[in-house]
Amino acid sequence: MSENKVIEQRGLWLDEMEVGAVYRHAPGRTITEADNTWFTAVTMNTQALHLDAAFAETEPFGQRLVNSMFTLATLIGLSVSQLTQGTIVGNLGFSEVSFPAPLFHGDTLYAETTIVDTRESRSRPGQGIATFEHRGYNQHGTLVARAVRQTMMFKSDHASEKK
Repeated sequence: MSENKVIEQRGLWLDEMEVGAVYRHAPGRTITEADNTWFTAVTMNTQALHLDAAFAETEPFGQRLVNSMFTLATLIGLSVSQLTQGTIVGNLGFSEVSFPAPLFHGDTLYAETTIVDTRESRSRPGQGIATFEHRGYNQHGTLVARAVRQTMMFKSDHASEKK
C-alpha cells in the first residue's frame, strides 16, 4: 500500500455547500436515438412523439422529441459526481420541473446547478436538507430543462463516523 495521500472522489457534504454557488458539470451528454428509444420502451411510455418518426414529422416540432423524463434523469445524473456522490442520504423530491424547449436526437445536454438553500435537519442529527436548482442547456445554449430538487445530505462528520 502506498504512503501517498489518497483523495477519494465524492460530492459535497452539507456543510461544504455555499448557497448561491453555481456548479457547471462536465462533460455534457450527447443524446442518441438509441438512448431515447431504450428509455421510452423500458419505462412503458408509448408516446408516439418519442417513437414514431413519421407521426412526429406531422407534429409542431417536425421530429421525434427526447423523452422529457430521460432529459430530467440525465440532468440530475450529470450533477452527481460534483454534488452528491457518496454524500447524499436520499432524494426528497422536486418542487418544480419544467421543459421550456425540446431536446432532439443528436443534441448534447449540458448541466449546471445552483445551491439554493441548505439547512440542518431538526430530526436527523448529522444531516440536513439541500435545495438545488438544476438547469440543462443544449449545445446552442438554449434552456431545455429546469428542476428544483430537495435532498437529504450528510454533514462532513459522517466521513469520520464511517472509518
